[in-house]
Amino acid sequence: MINIINNYIILRFVKIFFNVLIAFVFLSLILTLFEELEFFKTLNVSKGLPLFLTLLYVPNLSINFLPFVIFLSSMLYFVSIKQNTDLISLKVFGYSNLKIVLILSFTCFILGFLVLITLNPITSNMIKYYEDIKSRHSRDVEHLFTITRNGVWIKEYNLNQTKIISAKSLIDEKLNSLTIFEMNEEDMLVKRIEAKSANITSNNWVLEDVKIYDLTKDEVEMVEKTKIEYFSIYDKEKINLLYKNLDTISFFTLILNYDELRDQGYPKKLLFQKLNSFLSLPIYLFLMVFLASIFTLSSLVKSQNFYYIFVAIFTCVIIFFLKNLSFSLGETNKVSDVLAIWIPIILISLFCFIGIIQINEK
Repeated sequence: MINIINNYIILRFVKIFFNVLIAFVFLSLILTLFEELEFFKTLNVSKGLPLFLTLLYVPNLSINFLPFVIFLSSMLYFVSIKQNTDLISLKVFGYSNLKIVLILSFTCFILGFLVLITLNPITSNMIKYYEDIKSRHSRDVEHLFTITRNGVWIKEYNLNQTKIISAKSLIDEKLNSLTIFEMNEEDMLVKRIEAKSANITSNNWVLEDVKIYDLTKDEVEMVEKTKIEYFSIYDKEKINLLYKNLDTISFFTLILNYDELRDQGYPKKLLFQKLNSFLSLPIYLFLMVFLASIFTLSSLVKSQNFYYIFVAIFTCVIIFFLKNLSFSLGETNKVSDVLAIWIPIILISLFCFIGIIQINEK
């Protein structure tokens, strides 16, 4: 009998969850499609390409919004069982408010891990494919930055010169095993520079153990220098900003290939933040159910639609603000990287702990 009731609680919640998720996905499809159409409006591409890119992008976006989907689904569920007297029926069978909330919270906790294990590897590959297609149609092709298994590749245009820069790895503030190709206005190769390393703390890179090949003459001339300065529009800060879209890295890839990602140049700090973001997802989903129950089950009044709408919007905004504020504190080294990820969760947990005691007494 208990299993039947548990299944009834979970299945009804899952039904509401999928309805809310579909609404979020539909809204995301519309908004993202408008953005893609705006991007490609001046480019000669097939009419189906913007829609195809939208379909690649939205699944990952939906995972990022999953805590808010769970929160709204939970609110709708608790409101519905209050209005149709299911809550009273469940209490007759010995189900307290806390027990109902725990059943749904652990369901969402498991859902979070299933998303990381099954959906995240798929969506990360979709985002990788999305960025590959988008970069090929980018209107700003004069300045490109990409990371491959072969290392770091940079293309920049400066002072009527096109430069293609490749490096084996980026570790801290140094590019290692560096090669720079310089081309003139006619895209003719005029110079090749090889260096053991380059300090990219500023735009004036400091190259060490340098070999400079002049390709403008009949016979290639090579000059060796211990150290030179080389100007680039990229520095350490700008390159780190380009690394910040780590959605192309899945949970499994981050765990199994962490050292390889570091060798490719991904900053340790950003990888650590991404790993903690993955690990925090199931806990966020768990807490969102508790948070929704506090706002809906704390009152016995059945009809408070305006109140619920206001609380849902206000809570989502506050949580979004807390996450961004916490990340900003971490990036400016005001707090540690660990606290930057977990501060919002700690604050929500404290609030839920106080609130759940009150709703269990209802």
